Amino acid sequence: MSHWIKKIPLVWLILIAGWMAVAPVQPEPHLLEKWRMLLAGTLSRPLDWFDWVIHNLPLALLVWRGWIEWQSKRDANR
Repeated sequence: MSHWIKKIPLVWLILIAGWMAVAPVQPEPHLLEKWRMLLAGTLSRPLDWFDWVIHNLPLALLVWRGWIEWQSKRDANR
């Protein structure tokens, strides 16, 4: 099931996740803005939810990929 994520080059995944985490730089990154809105309970418009998903998805994929790599190395050492 998770084989498709291994096909994404890790360098590209890191670059995209990093870019989406800070874009747009001015006045405030969307990721930070949307997380603040979520924690404050003001994330209500569909566009805000879309932005939240789009800016978090690459980071979630990077974490997932890291988890898969860690499990593979752990299983290989057994």
